[in-house]
Amino acid sequence: MTSSYVALSHGANDVANAIGPVAAIYIIARHHELVQTAEIPIFMLILGGLGLSAGIALLGKKVIATVGNKITTLTNTRGFAVDFSAATTVLVASNMGMPVSTTHACVGGVTGVGLARGFSAVNFKVLFRIVGFWILTVPIAAFTSIIIFQTLKWIFIY
Repeated sequence: MTSSYVALSHGANDVANAIGPVAAIYIIARHHELVQTAEIPIFMLILGGLGLSAGIALLGKKVIATVGNKITTLTNTRGFAVDFSAATTVLVASNMGMPVSTTHACVGGVTGVGLARGFSAVNFKVLFRIVGFWILTVPIAAFTSIIIFQTLKWIFIY
């Protein structure tokens, strides 16, 4: 049941995170101005859900294996604590309009139940590697956006 709760919070939050910037660009292109509030087209939400599902289908098994097995040992009760705390955190943040990551919340929950058993129960090598990749995501995404933008600009403007 708590894993279903995580799935609900994941869909409720991460689709909005993924579609928000795309929807903003779409609305600006359509209205030629910034608007205070706007209705996000249903096709964008469906596209976001499909993209999220594709990502989970392609890489989810590896992420789940890393978070579920390599940071610390999980039991049923620890798994319940992780799922319930992560899902609640994500849904509360979503209701407050804060874009948070379900994966970050789950890793935080797993680390928390590991630390409850002591520092030796947490594999900090794996944890630091995960955090390092999170940090690298921002500059890599920025660089990729620059390349895509400049390519599109070159194709359509020149």
